[in-house]
Amino acid sequence: MAAKDFTAFIFARGGSKGVKNKNIRLVGGKPLIAHSIASALESSHIGRVIVSTDSEDIAAAAKAHGADVLMRPDEMASDTAPEILAWRHAIESSKDVFKEGGQEIFLSCPATSPFRAPQDIDAGIERFQKGDCDIVFGITPSDSNPYLTMVTIGDDDLVHICIEGSKAVRRQDVPSVYDITSCVYVTSPDYVRNCERLIDGRVGYVEIPNERAIDIDTEYDLYLADLMLTHPFEGKA
Repeated sequence: MAAKDFTAFIFARGGSKGVKNKNIRLVGGKPLIAHSIASALESSHIGRVIVSTDSEDIAAAAKAHGADVLMRPDEMASDTAPEILAWRHAIESSKDVFKEGGQEIFLSCPATSPFRAPQDIDAGIERFQKGDCDIVFGITPSDSNPYLTMVTIGDDDLVHICIEGSKAVRRQDVPSVYDITSCVYVTSPDYVRNCERLIDGRVGYVEIPNERAIDIDTEYDLYLADLMLTHPFEGKA
């Protein structure tokens, strides 16, 4: 497809329990969701953004920042509803996007990644278009490692390293590990329709720098994101 011909989806429900009204809270002077809409529209491949939501307030914010809106049923926006159901609803409700000869990828840019860059979206699309994977995740280097610095508390009420039997004492001795980010997911409509878990297929990746991989899940995350956007880190003096 030609440049700017793809449609991206953002899934933002109104009933967030951890951070009330999270998707429309102001971060850096704009609603949280506005940052994801902007990064998608600035991508080299995205010409349209559709926000799937159950909330009229989120819908209004999305429209104000350049997105179209798809209202989803309440049962697909509960705390217990898997998000993949909302993805399937979006696919089946967007016949103009996924018509025969139309868009052959499904792209999700979650609202909780305000530092995502347009080039992260471009990289995800271009990685998926290589054709050797079922889905592409954004990943970022993890600060912790289950072989070395991640522990569980056992039945004996003592700390145990997560990877049992690991004798590693230096980071250089262990495999690199990564966190899955909420920056970008790229897959096909058929994979969304048929998979049980997103990670069950052949999973490709794009690596996202730590500073762009921050995911908003708590009030503290929201505070840090606002601080970073209003007082950007300039590096060492």
